[in-house]
Amino acid sequence: MTIREETEAIERQTLSRYATLSENSLGRRVPLEPDPIRPCFQRDRDRILHCKAFRRLKQKTQVFLSPEGDHYRTRLTHTLEVSQIARTISRALRLNEDLTEAIALGHDLGHTPFGHAGERALNRLCPGGFSHYRQSLRVVDYLERDGQGLDLTWEVRNGIVTHTSGAWARTPEGCVVRRADHIAFLNHDIEDAITAGVLDAYQLPPEAVAVLGHTKSERITTMITDLVAHSGNGKINFSPEVEAAYAVLKDFMYATVYVDKEAKREEKKVDKLISELYARLCDEPALMPNFYMQIAYNEGVDRAVTDYISGMSDEFATRLFEELFVPQKWKVL
Repeated sequence: MTIREETEAIERQTLSRYATLSENSLGRRVPLEPDPIRPCFQRDRDRILHCKAFRRLKQKTQVFLSPEGDHYRTRLTHTLEVSQIARTISRALRLNEDLTEAIALGHDLGHTPFGHAGERALNRLCPGGFSHYRQSLRVVDYLERDGQGLDLTWEVRNGIVTHTSGAWARTPEGCVVRRADHIAFLNHDIEDAITAGVLDAYQLPPEAVAVLGHTKSERITTMITDLVAHSGNGKINFSPEVEAAYAVLKDFMYATVYVDKEAKREEKKVDKLISELYARLCDEPALMPNFYMQIAYNEGVDRAVTDYISGMSDEFATRLFEELFVPQKWKVL
């Protein structure tokens, strides 16, 4: 018996009957020879962790655009926090941690530079619209490895594309990641907003604080503990009380921090930058690398430009904009 087979046997013996067993995966588009050590979801986790799109998350905005300071979240640190919260929940519910972790690490691979400001700009420009969760699936299915994709299992792909809104994942592990994403972004955005001086902790709605807690740690602990206590039969749910408090806190953030004029004053510049890059690259697709030229030939220039821009880090997008639109100093040798 291989180590992988031993691990799969342990899953059968220890996981909940609602958990997704590695040996029962619906498989990949291109079948692989079984690994002697790693079950299929571990392989997916490793493929995501080592891909280029994952590394670029370190220079992609979470909420505040190019903040001064070392302690604000980036899209990468957000992803790691989601993974930690999701694994804690999955372990408590005896679900498949490997599947949970793979979905969590891959859920934002398709996010644009400059956070949701960049996403809104591309959604306005791209024919048919743009959403980061669909783009995340396109990244793992096609864009990574120069068009080969990562060839992930069906369960991981399903969890990635359903992590934000609309239909829920077909696995409890995918549903856990969706809940963990909400827990993570709400609480770390509050902490970042307080650090940035655009929010005072005393401004938080008292009815929500009374239920969830006064600190980030208290709120995360409350939400995780409540979720574990009220989930069952493969369903991942908060209690009505915590669900209501979460909704109040989320509405408060969207009405205050996420529209704060001081914190968001740079977003008009983001729209300008993305729009100018999009128009220029559509006019001159030869400015893009050869891989995206091939996409332009096969799927159209708009598709290629959208793929190229959405994959950029904040820094790369800014640097490309400067190269294309800002006059450079003339040098005489």
